[in-house]
Parts: sequence; structure tokens; C-alpha cells
Amino acid sequence: MRLVWLIPTVIIVGISGPVAAQGWFGYVNEIDSFTVNFPAEPEVEQINYPSEYGAVFPGRVYTARSGENVYSVTVIDYRDAENIHLARTNSTEADSPENYQYWIIDVMASIAYAAHNYRERGGDVSYDAWAHIDRVPGHQLQITNADRSRTFVGIYLHGRRLYITDATVPPSAPPQGHFQQSIGFIDDAGERIRYDYDENWHLVRSGWTQNQNQN
Repeated sequence: MRLVWLIPTVIIVGISGPVAAQGWFGYVNEIDSFTVNFPAEPEVEQINYPSEYGAVFPGRVYTARSGENVYSVTVIDYRDAENIHLARTNSTEADSPENYQYWIIDVMASIAYAAHNYRERGGDVSYDAWAHIDRVPGHQLQITNADRSRTFVGIYLHGRRLYITDATVPPSAPPQGHFQQSIGFIDDAGERIRYDYDENWHLVRSGWTQNQNQN
């Protein structure tokens, strides 16, 4: 079970790409600042996402289908995390803002918490490891579900947004690396983001061009 509360309203957001795509295409979403390959134009749902520390954050789920294959990108917006935590009515003395800045921990721990939620759903986890896309750090899982379908998951944190890619396919389907590896992150100018680090391992964020080495 996905640990979110869904609002069953399908909406259209600011995107570029074919309105009625035929086959796989590069989907660009300027509102949530990502790109991904989808097999069809996705439906979009607004969600409320309860975090590890009891706050509730806004998000969207972008879902596209191809036969029995289901592909989704979930984007959770942590950019207002401090104010959302300050407004909580379910905080305790231990995690009150006066004692500890749990809003920061909530964001920092969001990748691990999302991965934990997938493990809690059950199934056989055959891959569970750190990963990166354009050097943006994250985590990947591969899970064989109770019905023998397979789920391929990527989780990344960029710009205080959490991105969760999920490809769930029938037992006979091949690995879904073409979807998992296609996620990318864009800046306000629409340029793809690629992380780089200085000699002290401090993050330097830079634009990405087609002729740069992607490793």
C-alpha cells in the first residue's frame, strides 16, 4: 500500500511534449522540474504525503500505462518544510522546533524513508542499493511482488523535492532500466542539472549538455 493520501482529481500541469504521444517519448515537466521517458501522456494526481516525522507535504503522481505495464513518477515538495513543521498540531515536546529542527531531518531522511515504505509493502527485494542520476544521489530497489509482478524503483532528492520513479510490470517483462535511467532534473531555464563536487566534496551544481560524460 502506498503511504499517501490520494485526491482523485486528474489535472493538467505545465508540460511540454506531445499531447497524444505514440510510443515512448521524452516528457518534460517544468512545474516539478524533471524529465523522463514515458510510453504515453501521463495522468496527474495531487496527493498529500505523510512524512516520517508526522508532517504532511504536497505532491503529484504522474502515471502512464502501456498494456499491463504501469510507470509513475511521484514528486513530493519539501521546499516549505520549515513552515509546514511549524504549523503541525501533532508535534511532541521531543520534536518541537524549540528542541530540534526536525524539518531539516525530515528532508534529509526522505530517501531512506521512501525506500523503507517500499520494503514494508512486502515482496522479495532482489536489489537495494545507493544510486545516482547525473550524480544526483539516491537509491534504487527491485522487488518481486506477491503476484510475481516486478517493481523497479528509483528515489532521488533534488532541490528539496523527492522524486520516486516506479515501473511495475508483469513477470514476463524485461528489466525496466530504460525507464529508471531516463529520469533527469532541470533548472528554471529548462537546462538539465548535473551535480559536481569540489575537492572537499562540497556540492557544485552545474548545467548538463549532451557532450558531457554522464558517469
